[in-house]
Amino acid sequence: MQISSTAFENGTEIPEKFTFDGENARPPLRISGVPDQARSLVLFMEDLDSPIGPFTHWVVWNLPPQTEHLGEDPLPREAETGINGFGEVRYSGPCPPSGKHRYRFRLLALDTRLEATSPDRKDQIESEMDGNVLSEATLTGLYTARP
Repeated sequence: MQISSTAFENGTEIPEKFTFDGENARPPLRISGVPDQARSLVLFMEDLDSPIGPFTHWVVWNLPPQTEHLGEDPLPREAETGINGFGEVRYSGPCPPSGKHRYRFRLLALDTRLEATSPDRKDQIESEMDGNVLSEATLTGLYTARP
């Protein structure tokens, strides 16, 4: 399974448009190679370099397994969005307090749909998906704090 973006490559800068300093738009993501037995997908976006430890910027679950792309368009109607680290039920783009930070998009294929209901948090979703992960893919982008 793979996750990629047409806006940035793995290990490169995320364009400002997709950050808190820009339009805070969700970046275009492409999904491929989902296992045939997958029943749903989960997507997390985290700041790996937050001073308080990994900080959640986006939580989405019950994405249909046939999802091939995500972007600024509305999410598929079956998908649920959870509470991010800001206490909001939405995508919140990169906004490091200082320096360069790594932002990881983590995609997981599950052999089930989750019973969780919005607005749950990342740890609740991880607990429910435990033992049901078929495959995992990551995409990491960089963003540097603006002066």
